[in-house]
Amino acid sequence: MTNSTTMTATLHIGEVEVPRIGLGSNRLTNTPEHRAFIQGAVDAGIRHIDTAHLYTGGESESTIGEALDPPPPGVVVGTKGGFRPGEGRPDILKEQIDESLRHLRTEAIAIYYLHRVSPGIPIEDSVGALREYQDAGKIRHIGISEVSVDEIERARRVAPIAAVQNHYNLEERRHEAVVDYCTREGIVFVPFFPLRGRPEALDRIAQAHGATPTQVALAWLLHRSPLMLPIPGTLSLDHLRDNLASLDIELSDEELDALR
Repeated sequence: MTNSTTMTATLHIGEVEVPRIGLGSNRLTNTPEHRAFIQGAVDAGIRHIDTAHLYTGGESESTIGEALDPPPPGVVVGTKGGFRPGEGRPDILKEQIDESLRHLRTEAIAIYYLHRVSPGIPIEDSVGALREYQDAGKIRHIGISEVSVDEIERARRVAPIAAVQNHYNLEERRHEAVVDYCTREGIVFVPFFPLRGRPEALDRIAQAHGATPTQVALAWLLHRSPLMLPIPGTLSLDHLRDNLASLDIELSDEELDALR
């Protein structure tokens, strides 16, 4: 259920406290403009940047690696591997982790997600490969993506799970049970595609708050769970600052119900 308790502006990913609005980077390419954008995002207050091995053919990771060499203290960069069918095999995952370490110019990835559960490959095998890298000090925290409660529980028997990244927004609500489970268990929930969906009430509520519909959609997510960490993608510092401003929007019970 949605609730309207006072919204917290930060949460912890492992030992690092970050604002509850991150940055998705699936369109980032390795250009001077995009490297400058990443530096500007950190200057603007972004402390959680999400990428993946496959984003723009590895350029997203490389751009972040070059722009933040090394990442400032308190900045968490998360990446993902094993997206395509069959890539959850431990040997393939290990190759992708090694490539991500090189792209990001780091000796330890702050949080590494299994991007998808591969058909025919037990999640235990895939997460086991991540656990090996965690035990070796090359991954600090492990996440999993687009998973059910049962799959989270199976993964947790192999390794501690710090975050779950599933498709969730005002329109896409299949993972309500996963959000509730993560909230109970203290697992960060990272909704991808957080801005899809435009219920009738959205424009009206945005106008009442002197905010944009995007800001209210993000505020709804932030109210949904204290462990919600949206990662809206943008290549605009102005949009990024607008997204961060959603942390200041308090929605009433009536507004939350209207959006729900």
